[in-house]
Amino acid sequence: MISFFIFLTFHYVFGQNHHEGLHHWEIPSKNPDRIILTFFGNPATSRAVTWRTDSSIKNGVAQIAEATVNSSFVKKTIRYKAITEPFDLGLYKGNNSLNVHYHSVVFQKLQPDKLYAYRVGDGIKYWSEWIQFKTAKEEYAPTKFVYFGDAQNDVLSHWSRVIRMAYQKAPNASFVIHAGDLINTAHSDYEWAQWYKAGGFIHSQWTAIPVVGNHEFQPLNNKDERKLAIQWRPQFTLPLVEELNEKLHETVYTVDYQDIRIIVLNSNGILEKQTNYIEQQLKTSTAKWNIVTSHHSVFSPAAGRDFKYARKKWKPLFDQYNVDLVLNGHDHTYARGHVPKISTNKESENLGTIYVTSVSGPKQYYLDKEHIQTYLKDGYQLDSSAEQTQFFQVINVVDNKLTYIAYNALGEEYDRAEIIKDFNTGKKKLLQTKKEN
Repeated sequence: MISFFIFLTFHYVFGQNHHEGLHHWEIPSKNPDRIILTFFGNPATSRAVTWRTDSSIKNGVAQIAEATVNSSFVKKTIRYKAITEPFDLGLYKGNNSLNVHYHSVVFQKLQPDKLYAYRVGDGIKYWSEWIQFKTAKEEYAPTKFVYFGDAQNDVLSHWSRVIRMAYQKAPNASFVIHAGDLINTAHSDYEWAQWYKAGGFIHSQWTAIPVVGNHEFQPLNNKDERKLAIQWRPQFTLPLVEELNEKLHETVYTVDYQDIRIIVLNSNGILEKQTNYIEQQLKTSTAKWNIVTSHHSVFSPAAGRDFKYARKKWKPLFDQYNVDLVLNGHDHTYARGHVPKISTNKESENLGTIYVTSVSGPKQYYLDKEHIQTYLKDGYQLDSSAEQTQFFQVINVVDNKLTYIAYNALGEEYDRAEIIKDFNTGKKKLLQTKKEN
């Protein structure tokens, strides 16, 4: 009896001390947590899922089957063995010294336009719930997706209501773009835990397209150079573009979804290499719609912000290849504008690219309207703006019309723009409901 008491004391004092000060939703266990879907391969036939456990789970397993109206689908599941990656949270001194395991699976050879149910776990006892997602169609089809600017600060307290309101507005969204600064302190596991708890099951149903922001970079200790968040690559299974500089791997990639090409950029550095990548991706695109997303705003609406390189080097490519939307964050305020494109016969003005800067978190800046005026020389026209407001955006593509709607945190529509596009000529018209502060 005494020896059993000593064992319990040892287990409590020495086995649990790494959990000291942690909330229960930060602590890893045998049960899967932080489950998130990402794109990896053709969205019509594949999907990636990544999750976390404590280090006692040595092997991860995922099961998937086409969903049915009852539980009979479980008899037809396909089983995948996960790639398991040990990970030491203590690499960053601000974290507790915990060892965890990240597990990832890429579901392959799925059928297009089908609803699937999947679960993840250890393959024996510790399983997640069954979760559903739908594969893309191979051909052009209606698509709805959500876009968030910076969540960044007080994510659990103040971003939760925004992502949950977005889910109410667009529960069947095909994917979600997180345009950088998902959290504030790159390596802080407490902040990543907040981000996952804020979204909850939504992260495991909506397929994420994460974009790196400047706050996803930070020194590991005071003398180091800034490094990508140590959790980024373990927790997101993302396409790896091998021809790019290694530092850009899994932060610069392209997703083709139902004839929409989404080009994801890392606006934090090594910009010249990405300029070549942008041109290659736009030159070879046969998509009906082309969308670019990066964290830093090409036309920064806030004071003290100016992404000159993007306007000088990237914007001419967006003009040349008729990019439809550029989705940014970073400036903690809201601005939607466009660059007109003058037709060669000078009959009329033709829409070029719509540029959006938005913020979903509580940290807010003010607009610098004098600075915005300096963009007139670049052909930029501000169409709608706002300050001190948390937003999310729902974008709907049907036939030759792309509808963009910005909602505030209350779920109220604030701004709307529609692009009508002639796919034969590439010419576009802009219809909009303009709102100005």
